[in-house]
Amino acid sequence: MTRWIIVLPLLLCSQLALALDIQKDNLFPRVELDTTMGKIVVDLDRSRAPITVDNFLTYVVRGDYNNTVFHRIIKDFVVQGGGYDPQLKTLREDKPIVNESGNGLSNTLGTIGMAREKDPHTATRQFYFNVADNTKLDPSSKHWGYAVFGKVSEGLEVLQKMAQAPTGPNTALQWEDVPLTPIILKKATLLPAN
Repeated sequence: MTRWIIVLPLLLCSQLALALDIQKDNLFPRVELDTTMGKIVVDLDRSRAPITVDNFLTYVVRGDYNNTVFHRIIKDFVVQGGGYDPQLKTLREDKPIVNESGNGLSNTLGTIGMAREKDPHTATRQFYFNVADNTKLDPSSKHWGYAVFGKVSEGLEVLQKMAQAPTGPNTALQWEDVPLTPIILKKATLLPAN
């Protein structure tokens, strides 16, 4: 019994430390995404999207993006992932975050943004890469946009190769643009601060 009393607090502390180790003092953290099609490095912008970056990095540091799939690819539009395992089962989500789409960052080629539902404040874990200039996803005076929070600094060619992957309908997901051959995000890693 005494052993459990000692071990349990240590486990809880280690989990809390892991969840909080997201380089809070680094305005521009970098994340490497190791996929079955190659590696992509993303430079995040905490100065303009602090809530979104912290949310994304929490999933990264906990390992929640490891062994997930890019489940939606629309050529000349987006490559989306982060929400499903290779069997296309929905993964656990944290609470939705506030939409930071009015931060001055635009949905241009090579940027990363948060996927959401129709309600503007529903982003959780799914993210997307713009594989074209998609400024129609930016906010306007009439509607909320989709929050951009970083840009690809290495591996844009990998992302462009992903965007060419053959896709088709998937009845389980009710999406029309699911890759016919799964593209796996093997591991997401927060890189050391410079």
